[in-house]
Amino acid sequence: MLHMNTQDNTAYQHTLRAMKLADRRVVALGGGSGLPAVLRSLKDRLFPFPSCSLGDKNRERLTAIVTVTDDGGSSGRLRGDFDMLPPGDIRNCLSAMAENSDMMNDLFQYRFDKGNGLNGHSLGNLLLTAMTHMRGNFLEAVSCCGDIMRVKGRALPSTSENVVLGAEFRDGLAIRGETCIAGHRGRIQHVYLIPSHPAPLPQTIEAIEKADAIIIGPGSLYTSIIPNLLVKDIAAAIRRSTAKKIYVCNLMTEPGETDGYTATDHVRAVFDHTEYGFFQYVLVNNGTFSQDAWKSHADRECYPVQYDIDELRDFGLTSIAVDLVADRGDKIRHDEDKLGKILAELL
Repeated sequence: MLHMNTQDNTAYQHTLRAMKLADRRVVALGGGSGLPAVLRSLKDRLFPFPSCSLGDKNRERLTAIVTVTDDGGSSGRLRGDFDMLPPGDIRNCLSAMAENSDMMNDLFQYRFDKGNGLNGHSLGNLLLTAMTHMRGNFLEAVSCCGDIMRVKGRALPSTSENVVLGAEFRDGLAIRGETCIAGHRGRIQHVYLIPSHPAPLPQTIEAIEKADAIIIGPGSLYTSIIPNLLVKDIAAAIRRSTAKKIYVCNLMTEPGETDGYTATDHVRAVFDHTEYGFFQYVLVNNGTFSQDAWKSHADRECYPVQYDIDELRDFGLTSIAVDLVADRGDKIRHDEDKLGKILAELL
């Protein structure tokens, strides 16, 4: 009879789970800080071995589809100066998937705080800009930077077209530009893209068609999540897919976008921009927050998203309530290990 101590048994269980996930393909959609959290939660579970053993085809097992409507900060300046896609959200995803995430994150995310022309730019954004001009193509630049960073997975923009985000508010006002929309602090009725039907990359549609799981969120609902689903054919490809479709709900409401929203309000907003029953599973948090974290966010008018189980059930969804909170002092974030565990179980 084989006997194993606790440490050996834990290692064995990790190895067994890694073997079970070895052939799974996952697509995650979003932007901002939410999508990188999902990528970090999954990369070592899908790729438990060093990235030097990965070929391009293996990297396709984890695909981030990233919104490209950012028009503020470093990304907005580079977008305007160099007529390129905004690099910031792509940079965050590459950093999240880097094999040595801590070291590469520090380097790629380094932001200059002085210098004429450099102030406010992150090094990763500048590297992606330089590589775009060297290679003549943003997508190839992303791939090259991914190779340099030895990423576990790949990042794709939702479209290669220069799109602008627009929003209509419940008071009838229409605003263009992601930064202006987020700063208006009104009640959003719906968002749209300009031009209205940008073409997706063929690789994004192929990734969706081959996926075993499609993860949407967490992230800014109207400026990070829904814009991806407005790109021509992406939502249609997700609807056709037989993959498990999982929505990861935000922990907190966001001023100017989701003030007062419950979990069902988030779901309804996605359905209103796509169709009823667009996904099957909803992950919601039932963990608690520290008093310091609560006060810090309340001062910024951010409040916990309420988990309204009966309303979610009426949508015909399978809701999964688990503790997803990371203990980070006065900051409220998804705990990537907790998130990775529940996503791995669903996979």
